Amino acid sequence: MVNAPFTTLGDFRDIETLNYYAQAAARGDVDLATLMAALQKMSRDQSRTPVQWNASPHAGFTTGTPWITVNPNYPQVNAAAQVGQAGSVYEHYRRLIELRHTDPVVTDGDFELLLADHPSIWAFLRRGRDAALLVAANFSAETLDLRLPVDRDWAAAPAILANLPDGPLASPPDLKLRPWESAVWRRTR
Repeated sequence: MVNAPFTTLGDFRDIETLNYYAQAAARGDVDLATLMAALQKMSRDQSRTPVQWNASPHAGFTTGTPWITVNPNYPQVNAAAQVGQAGSVYEHYRRLIELRHTDPVVTDGDFELLLADHPSIWAFLRRGRDAALLVAANFSAETLDLRLPVDRDWAAAPAILANLPDGPLASPPDLKLRPWESAVWRRTR
């Protein structure tokens, strides 16, 4: 799902958003069009819109009237439309959940955070008795080249999960992660 195109103050329900608008409007130190544009990004209501389950009325979220407007893109962007679609968010999460249920190292392995101070990379190891997982994710809009503090044996480990259809461009420890890219490598001991 993407942010809903809230265009009027009446589209918002979050009390903090409404109070912020009222205070800024009363001060008169910002034009209202700029203020509305800021609210689009800062309001918690973007994460409170009804889940878009399918293309039926109200996105299949309810047969009643939802408390906040459903994003108008729900006929195209919904969970049902992603089922079985290679590379979709739905299928990626299905594979993540499957990995969690089938590989004990995900839930029982020891955790080691890598690059703790990096502003855009979340990387960690999970080590179990028989296997280890290396996870790396780029939380930025830039392609990043980086070296992970892991041994070179990871270069031979297969990427078992990636959010981009062509998989990661490089193998650890030297990585090139594209914007918003994540990958999981697995090796046995």
